[in-house]
Amino acid sequence: MEKRLGVIGIVVQDLASAGELNAILHEYAGLIVGRMGIPYRERGVSVISLIVDGDNDQISAMTGKIGKIRHVTVKSALAKTV
Repeated sequence: MEKRLGVIGIVVQDLASAGELNAILHEYAGLIVGRMGIPYRERGVSVISLIVDGDNDQISAMTGKIGKIRHVTVKSALAKTV
């Protein structure tokens, strides 16, 4: 399967969802090259960006699980690696 390199953006609107999110990120830790999280206090949210490297099925499985968490939004942008 072809590997892809990409960026995943996550917005957490309720910190009560953070435990479930972190469990999923731990489950897929092998895909995550880098992670940055910033609390945006003025808006009452946290924003997380991930750099990922893996096949499309793995990345889609991870983002699909994240997308099912209440009060969490996820978007991804993937490029084919050379």
